[in-house]
Amino acid sequence: MTPFGAKIRALRDAKGIQLKQMAADLNVSAAYLSALEHGHRGKPAPGLVMQICGYLDCIWDEAEELKTLAELSHPKVTLDTSGLSPAKTELANRLGADLRKMPDDKVALLLAVLDQPE
Repeated sequence: MTPFGAKIRALRDAKGIQLKQMAADLNVSAAYLSALEHGHRGKPAPGLVMQICGYLDCIWDEAEELKTLAELSHPKVTLDTSGLSPAKTELANRLGADLRKMPDDKVALLLAVLDQPE
């Protein structure tokens, strides 16, 4: 599941909205919306993100969070390390190889490092 998918599912569940109803109201298929929630589709188009924000009555900060999460929710990431330092290339390759087996606490630590101001 992607961060975007987890967030829209949580918002939808909190409002008691069924997936099929939301999909019909947004004029998308239930299969597509389910695939978005489960991370089986690429990041949604900005227009759909705005529709979802409006549908779920997201305001200011919550809408911005959803937009940011949509940008960070592509389930198949490709990194081009050409021209980067050997250390950066190693990091990208090790993350690719080890991410699936990495414990959540280590993922949280890495995310915290990335969130630190430069």
